[in-house]
Amino acid sequence: MAVLQEYKCPCCGGAIEFSSELQKMKCPYCDSEFEMESLEEFDKVLNEEANATDNMEWETQAGGEWQEGENSHLRVYVCNSCGGEIIGDETLAATECPYCNNPVVMMGQFQGDLKPDFVIPFKLDKKATKEGLKKHMKGKILLPKSFKDENRINEIKGIYVPFWLFDTDASARMRYKATKVRFWSDSKYNYTKTNYYSVIRGGTLGFEKVPVDGSSKIADDLMESVEPFNFSEAVDFQTAYLAGYLADKYDVDAKQSISRANERIGISTEEVFRSTVTGYNSVTAEHKNIQLHNGCAKYALYPVWILNSTYKDKKYTFAMNGQTGKFVGDLPIDKKAFWRWWGLIALAGSALTFLIIFLSQNWGGLFG
Repeated sequence: MAVLQEYKCPCCGGAIEFSSELQKMKCPYCDSEFEMESLEEFDKVLNEEANATDNMEWETQAGGEWQEGENSHLRVYVCNSCGGEIIGDETLAATECPYCNNPVVMMGQFQGDLKPDFVIPFKLDKKATKEGLKKHMKGKILLPKSFKDENRINEIKGIYVPFWLFDTDASARMRYKATKVRFWSDSKYNYTKTNYYSVIRGGTLGFEKVPVDGSSKIADDLMESVEPFNFSEAVDFQTAYLAGYLADKYDVDAKQSISRANERIGISTEEVFRSTVTGYNSVTAEHKNIQLHNGCAKYALYPVWILNSTYKDKKYTFAMNGQTGKFVGDLPIDKKAFWRWWGLIALAGSALTFLIIFLSQNWGGLFG
């Protein structure tokens, strides 16, 4: 029994037929015309895509084992409120949790977990953090005046945040539906002609040190906002770098971080490939396939200053990159000032509308 090959129109998705008059394939729905060879090639691409699946597997044996005596002077401090575990050296005095400001208690010597591969040492001190906050607040007209008082900051802590760093090669194949539109007219009609294109891109991108926050106690968007870190200044980990600072103990391991790494790499890959499709009036992604090769993860500690503040019973957390000084965090809004500004904007809009109506009625020639 013979099987008839049915072709779908790449433009509208309708079934297309062979036109004996044109000696081409033609869509009866949108009148698009196609060479037989083009459709066969397009059908081949669709079959390849149907059999292709994303492959994002990783080697996650990051970090090494602690050597005997290497961590003997490290202590674990546990927050009574949020349960977070903080690592510090044996000289660390009583302190507060950098995330919720509640007291932490020492539980004993640090044991277990992986040893970090790398650390980026702090370059900026607490004074620079206070200056960073001042710059962050500068020019914010809706910021409550009372919040600008430095006493609003409950605590400033320098903390090494655990990050998993992912390296991989991403081979990708993308297909886009694109159009070119042309307009013209004659003495009787206006014309529009739309040409449809199937654009295919393929290639390989290399990714190095894609960071994923290994702590569930810190919001991922907050940590990603203080990026980037300059990894060229990273050094092999030594416990001496922890002296005077805290280090968060990771509670999200490398395998649990893979989904976020895949998401970040996938988004970046799509953006790079999309940027190569130019010269069209519209471009729509129709298919993507990403294969990751030679993927591995490493464990690093990155320097971050955490600032906590409470204003009108609401907690505000700020973060500053301890290497570059990039400062992030949401600020409170003076609601009275907000409504004053909104009223002024509305008043200005009403005045402008009145002026346009007045001029159009009295000097209509100016408006057409």
